[in-house]
Amino acid sequence: MTVFGAPVVVTAGSSDPEAPLVVVLHGRGSHEGEIIGLAPHLAEGPTYAAVRAPIEVGGGFAWFANRGIGRPVAESLRETMDWFRAWLDDVASGGRPVVIIGFSGGAAFAGGLLLDDPARFAGTAILYGTVPFDAGVPVTSGRLDGRAVFVAQGDADTVIPRDLLDRTWAYLHDESGADVTSRRDTGGHGISPDTADALRTWLTTSLL
Repeated sequence: MTVFGAPVVVTAGSSDPEAPLVVVLHGRGSHEGEIIGLAPHLAEGPTYAAVRAPIEVGGGFAWFANRGIGRPVAESLRETMDWFRAWLDDVASGGRPVVIIGFSGGAAFAGGLLLDDPARFAGTAILYGTVPFDAGVPVTSGRLDGRAVFVAQGDADTVIPRDLLDRTWAYLHDESGADVTSRRDTGGHGISPDTADALRTWLTTSLL
């Protein structure tokens, strides 16, 4: 069993400990200081927390060991999800609403957290990434029944394998049972201004 250190976290937005908590998760090889830059473009009112992934890789950090892009090693994903949940349950006890927003590798991690415990989150955003298929979490029909999910993809994305993007899109819309808000754009592997605007609207009107 791998032992990880205490999470490194940066925050923005509200300092009210009862405010909704929006956790933003960076991509593979990145860090918390980059993804927190998304917060000013999103809804006012929540606390935004960017957590550094626990595994050092390529000058940055990762949420899990993988067996190819977008394909987590099940044992690694379980260890990091348990580590993350220990932190989350400490900072968001007592019914505080929690939304998870993940980009790229962080999207796969956010999807894993959601599939592992769908009722834990008020909403989950899967941005330019994949649900973690074949990685030890249930990806079954109706698993996300009624859960609020935002998914965004770029048609020119060449980072995440197209088969995983297509499978994610199909699962979330057709099988999962989630209440899906979705957006496709013509760009590649990056959060476009229009997607940030759509994400802000989703947070504001659907969850907050």
